[in-house]
Amino acid sequence: MARKSSLREFQRSVAERLRDPSRLRAFASKLGFQVGDESWIVNLADVAEVIPVPAFVPVPQTRPWFCGVANVRGKLFSVVDFAGFQGRAPLSTGAERRVILLNERLLEASGILVGRMMGLRNPESFTQEQATDPARPWIKAQYRDDVGGLWRELDVGTLAKLPQFLQVSAFDVTKS
Repeated sequence: MARKSSLREFQRSVAERLRDPSRLRAFASKLGFQVGDESWIVNLADVAEVIPVPAFVPVPQTRPWFCGVANVRGKLFSVVDFAGFQGRAPLSTGAERRVILLNERLLEASGILVGRMMGLRNPESFTQEQATDPARPWIKAQYRDDVGGLWRELDVGTLAKLPQFLQVSAFDVTKS
C-alpha cells in the first residue's frame, strides 16, 4: 500500500531536494509568476512557499498596496500587493491569485500577492537583456524567452532592504 502524505509534506520534500546543489541543475531554478501584464521570475531559494490567497485583516492607516496581515498556520504574515507597490493597478480578485511567502532569511513573515503562478522556469532557456529601470531597483535582470516574451527577475534581497517596501505606514514617520 502506498504511503499517503499531505501536500505540505510533499512541498517540504520537493523544497529539500531543490536545495541540494547536486540536484538543482536537474530542475529549473526559477519560479515564474505574473503581475498584471508583466512576467516575473524569482530564485527558488528566495521563496518559502506559495499559498492560495488567505483572508487578510486590514491594518488602518497603511499604504493602499499593503493588503494587511494574514494568519498562515498560526503565524501572522504581512502581505503586499506587488502590482500596487509598483504603482500599477491593484490586483483584482480571481481564483488564480497567489501569495508568495518570502524566505525568512531575507524578510521575516512577509509575502507578496501575485496575479498567477507560471511554474518553474529554466534560466538557461532565456536570453539576458539590459535591465534599466532605476525606479524599480528590485529588478535584478531582464530576459527574453524563446518566443520573445519579456521576463523580469525579482531581487528579493534588494526588495527586503528598501525603505519604500518596508515602510507600510501611510504617514511619514521620519518627520517629527
